[in-house]
Parts: sequence; structure tokens; C-alpha cells
Amino acid sequence: MYTDTVFLSATTTPFSYFPIVLQLIAALGFVGITMLATHFLGPKRKTSDKLINFESGIEQRGNARQPVAIKYFLTAILFVLFDVEVIFFYPYAVNFKELGWEGFTAVLMFVGFFLCGFIYIIKKGALKWED
Repeated sequence: MYTDTVFLSATTTPFSYFPIVLQLIAALGFVGITMLATHFLGPKRKTSDKLINFESGIEQRGNARQPVAIKYFLTAILFVLFDVEVIFFYPYAVNFKELGWEGFTAVLMFVGFFLCGFIYIIKKGALKWED
């Protein structure tokens, strides 16, 4: 085992940051050189078709400030909610032998609560896209 003195004796010098500074300079240099190269080597024909807004190949119609259906936001929130549930499985998977049956029942309760919420969401029709 390490003692506290081993961790306290580690010293950092300015030279120990040299690889980080070197990588930062290389990354910034690559970005700068790439931007300059594309600016000087790329075509410069500006037409009215090229200057209009472009979104996924769909022609622009109407005002962009019109209300958006709440279904999009609800779906995004539900995705985040169930995504976070999956994230909580990782610590359990790492420590499942040490947690034993008590940990297993806790995870079953956790999954049960989220399953009840998912069933509630489906019964309310929150995931149906028909208007």
C-alpha cells in the first residue's frame, strides 16, 4: 500500500507540462493552417442560391418562430430520463458481487419504479405521434 508520503513527495515542475503545451500548440496550429488553407484554396463564387439558409435539404417556408409541438420536448426529456437510468446500471454492474442480494433487490426496485413510469407514459399516449 502507498503511504501518504509517497503522494506528497510527487513534485511537478514547469517542464512536466511541456507535453500538454506541445499538444495544444499542435492542435491550434492544425486548426489555423486548415482554416487558412480552405480560405485561400476554396472557390469564391457567391451566388444567391448559396447565400440562402439551408436546413436538411428542405426549402424555407414561413416564420421560424412558430410554435413547436410539445411532443418533441417530451420525447427528449423521456430520452434523458431513461438514459440516466442506464447510466446508473454501470456502478451496479461493477460492484454486483459485493452488493449481494441486497443490491440485487435495490436494482430490481429501481427498475420496477422506472418500468411503472414507462407503463404510465405509454398508457397516457405520450409517445404517439399522431395529432
